[in-house]
Amino acid sequence: MLLATTRQILRALLAAAYLLAGALHILKPAPFLGITPAWVPYAPHVILITGLCEVAGAIGLFVPRLRWWAGVLLAAYAVCVYPANVKHALDYIAYGTGGLSLWYHIPRLAFQPVIVWWALFAGAVIDWPFKPRSARA
Repeated sequence: MLLATTRQILRALLAAAYLLAGALHILKPAPFLGITPAWVPYAPHVILITGLCEVAGAIGLFVPRLRWWAGVLLAAYAVCVYPANVKHALDYIAYGTGGLSLWYHIPRLAFQPVIVWWALFAGAVIDWPFKPRSARA
């Protein structure tokens, strides 16, 4: 019961965060364009597509047939956008741009693995660390 309740709460929170982030990517792409590494081709299109992926992933977390895939793909997405988060932090350090301090950037970079785990847990890809000890192999 604890596992199911915890997963439902974390799924709803993650879906809300990705839904909001996706909407912002689609409706207000300028801040995201500013942190996109220069080596990313067609950056405005990539920002739009990432926003659509975030919205689709958020919705997919609530569709039982799509949940596992949504969890896997949102975890992969979190890994793929990490370079933009690093660039955002480095730009702040080097140029003081981006409007956010290291009090944002350092925890944000450190929290990225948690977001990967969170997507996998919310998508019922993994149960760790909530699986009962007796059920572990």
